[in-house]
Amino acid sequence: MEGIGFYIVIVIAAFVLLWLILYLVPIGLWFQALVSGVRISLLQLVFMRWRKVPPAVIVRAMIEAHKAGLQTIKRDQLEAHYLAGGHVERVVHALVSADKANIDLPFQMATAIDLAGRDVFEAVQMSVNPKVINTPPVTAVAKDGIQLIAKARVTVRASIKQLVGGAGEETVLARVGEGIVSSIGSSDSHKAVLENPDSISRVVLEKGLDAGTAFEILSIDIADIDIGKNIGASLQIDQANADKNIAQAKAEERRAMAVAYEQEMTAKAQEARAKVIEAEVKIPLAIADAFRSGNLGIMDYYRIKNIEADTDMRDSIAKEGPGSEK
Repeated sequence: MEGIGFYIVIVIAAFVLLWLILYLVPIGLWFQALVSGVRISLLQLVFMRWRKVPPAVIVRAMIEAHKAGLQTIKRDQLEAHYLAGGHVERVVHALVSADKANIDLPFQMATAIDLAGRDVFEAVQMSVNPKVINTPPVTAVAKDGIQLIAKARVTVRASIKQLVGGAGEETVLARVGEGIVSSIGSSDSHKAVLENPDSISRVVLEKGLDAGTAFEILSIDIADIDIGKNIGASLQIDQANADKNIAQAKAEERRAMAVAYEQEMTAKAQEARAKVIEAEVKIPLAIADAFRSGNLGIMDYYRIKNIEADTDMRDSIAKEGPGSEK
């Protein structure tokens, strides 16, 4: 029994050792590369394991490049790109597609685009098959005050040389929207825009909006134009309301000043009336004093009373007037 257990341990250890050898020395990948025409040594495959580079990724990429006729791609370049955090298979796919489409895409540029965070394979596809970008509704106002809401379709093609450091789709859409607003705003009438929407496309294309972006604008097509609000009329109404409010405020100011002036005059009249009453109160005292001093006689006093009575009668007649009822 002890001998059987010993043999079992030996067999298990042999299997583990064989698996370890096959893992460290990927003979299958080496044979696959050999029959595909790619020359790579077993020692290099082992070194890839130690450098934490998956040999399967490198070997498949080299086989694809070799079959596509890209003989300039080296194993060291692929390993360096993988260690830098790049996508080796995506880069090789892009290089093969670019070569078949007669697009000039060097290996260094492809790896730089990939490391910049852009999908280089998708960029090559977009260079071959342009992409259509729909802009959000763009609102603009013509010179006659009518608001127009336009939607456009922008056909773009990826610019391989501008992918590194070039602006993205958001910048293209923003520039196209700005161009549409400028074009509509410079139109004398909204009817002219509705009759000839292609004029917007021509004006916007002439501005060179794709400068500094990762795309080349092929065409700008106005998909739809809707009529919005009458902004000019609304502004005139707002101006009229503002003028009315200003006039009302000035009228209220004048009314307040008139009321204040009237109150002031009333106060002055009351003050004068008070002085008259005060003076009238002193008259009997003055008459009594004149009697005591002999400066006023009884006949003089009655004469004054007659004058007062006559004055009161005249005032009463004047107040009744010629058309008053009897």
